[in-house]
Amino acid sequence: MPHTKLRRLVTISVAVTLGASALAACGSSDDGSDEDDGAGSGPVSLTYWAWAPGMDKVADIWNKGQGKKDQIQVTVKKQASGDTLITKILTAHKARKAPDLVQAEYQALPTLVSNDALADIADDVDGVKDKFAEGVWQQTTLGSDAVYAIPQDSGPMMFYYRQDLFKKYGLDVPQTWEQFAETARALKKKSPGTDLTTFSANDSGLFAGLAQQAGAKWWTTEGDTWKVGIDDTASRKVADFWGGLVEEGAIDNQPMYTPAWNKALNTGKQIAWVSAVWAPGTLTTAAPDTKGKWAMAPLPQWSATENVTGSWGGSSTAVTTDSTHRSAAAKFATWLNTDPEALTALAKEGGIYPAATTAQTSDAFAEPPAYFSNQPDFYTRAAAIAKNTAPSAWGPNVNVAYTTFRDAFGSAAKNKSDFGGALKKMQDDTVADLEKQGFEVAE
Repeated sequence: MPHTKLRRLVTISVAVTLGASALAACGSSDDGSDEDDGAGSGPVSLTYWAWAPGMDKVADIWNKGQGKKDQIQVTVKKQASGDTLITKILTAHKARKAPDLVQAEYQALPTLVSNDALADIADDVDGVKDKFAEGVWQQTTLGSDAVYAIPQDSGPMMFYYRQDLFKKYGLDVPQTWEQFAETARALKKKSPGTDLTTFSANDSGLFAGLAQQAGAKWWTTEGDTWKVGIDDTASRKVADFWGGLVEEGAIDNQPMYTPAWNKALNTGKQIAWVSAVWAPGTLTTAAPDTKGKWAMAPLPQWSATENVTGSWGGSSTAVTTDSTHRSAAAKFATWLNTDPEALTALAKEGGIYPAATTAQTSDAFAEPPAYFSNQPDFYTRAAAIAKNTAPSAWGPNVNVAYTTFRDAFGSAAKNKSDFGGALKKMQDDTVADLEKQGFEVAE
């Protein structure tokens, strides 16, 4: 079926489960691709575009082992990440010259699928689903029976805090967001010059993950139309919560990843950070003098009876529709993200926290990050948290939503003004862009 508005619509809904027949009818054709090209069909050479450090070393393990046996060799070509890579992939795909495999962030998958750049490899990865948390696996299926990628790493969100300073100020680790707000206010009373944390608008993934935890579904479909739910009840709850704390001065309003932010963490002016499993690496650079003084806990919940987290970051390994060796590529993608030796190498060479649940409790994570040597059960707790990752709902213009977030929320945080207005701006810009692209959008 030609690449049409209908195909773009029905194949990239993340929150609505579509029938297999609909996807089969509207999916891309093979265009002469060899779908049954596994071991025994002669030597196969695959190209893999990826940005994770050390990916070439992991591929070498495959090439010298299983790849040699199956006559499938993989060459890794290092790329930039984010929108730069997506643009490069789409440009190459227009010329039918995309690589066999790509490392793609979860939020980029709908865009790649909508442009017919990713192959459905469901028939080649039978039995793989159970190796991943449901919320993580769902991001690579887009809520359908198709499989567009194999999860590689994940970013379950957690709460990080200065253990020593919480003790000094007599603070308890918040179990709920209500307690989080009370903790921020209590700290201000005891130490007016100290902040629990900051609300930052320079990394859209943080707010997206918090909204995800609250139950937000930013992109869904209704029949033949898109529905954008960025300004939904769950997201408004999150926006109002953080906006209220900023407005009353209970927390800081400065962006993350700046020299000032680093100094605040390193000197104890800020004593907590809502982040993800990869936070130890950032803290190592941002606050080197506080090594061994931080601890990790589950993300505060909206209700004391809940146990769910959001996701901030993470990527997958996908096979492109341009590959003439899809089965072989899918075999490597599966090995890369499920084989114990490969997962250990990914952790060692690339610092990747694997999406595969068995790997999260493997020997590679038997010891805590050096920065968290005071918390021996760091990765045990992280694995338990990761199992309860909420499903996400990405759409074809995440980049537009994220850009508006940075602008609108950045201004609102700086001016301590209404976060609700910023959220509506984000909603309106995203809808307008979808309509401009020719999508039908429901009110």
